Amino acid sequence: MNRRLEPELMEGDAQVQAYAAADFSQENQGFVDRFCTCFPYFSRGHVLDLGCGPGDIPIRFARAVPGSCVTGIDASAPMVQLAEEAVRQAGLSDRITFRCERFQAVVLGEPADAAISNSVLHHVPNPLQFWHKLRLAVKPGSPVLVMDLLRPESPEEAQAIVDLYASGAPEILRRDFYNSLLAAFTADEVAAQLAEMNLSRLMIDVPDDRHWIVGGLV
Repeated sequence: MNRRLEPELMEGDAQVQAYAAADFSQENQGFVDRFCTCFPYFSRGHVLDLGCGPGDIPIRFARAVPGSCVTGIDASAPMVQLAEEAVRQAGLSDRITFRCERFQAVVLGEPADAAISNSVLHHVPNPLQFWHKLRLAVKPGSPVLVMDLLRPESPEEAQAIVDLYASGAPEILRRDFYNSLLAAFTADEVAAQLAEMNLSRLMIDVPDDRHWIVGGLV
């Protein structure tokens, strides 16, 4: 099945609110736990989160790594507003900040000490832009962890995944999940992207039937 693009940004109020209200705690905490397992020596530093959404992962990361500070990047203004409120309520505004801009345009005063990203690449028309920015945004030898959806082999398989994991979700989330699966990349495609960007030293893992994870030092 060929990739089917979906809109880059989540900006509609109903869409943003439904996404922010959804329970992604297991996936998000698992992502943070995996970073800590892969890079147990990382105890402090500036972490860049490309595509931070409503801020749940930056909050979990800051709690898991008390010596870190996180800059979240997201091009959706409604998402950033929700993220800022979530961080304020969590009492972490002194360690987590957000910038509303496309990751392609991000310019940092100095490269970050680590980078994370969850569920962004499938929104991007040209994935090489993402890997290029990721490499430029961190210091050489810095840890990075990227997770995203895995494209199924057919629309029918995509629908089966939606029915299995989001049977009770609002229809708008089920629709977005389905479209995101169709817009995602296969593990082979990600491997080819990494090879083209000279990032083959990063390791690819497929932990379940709907995700791939790339991690290592850039």
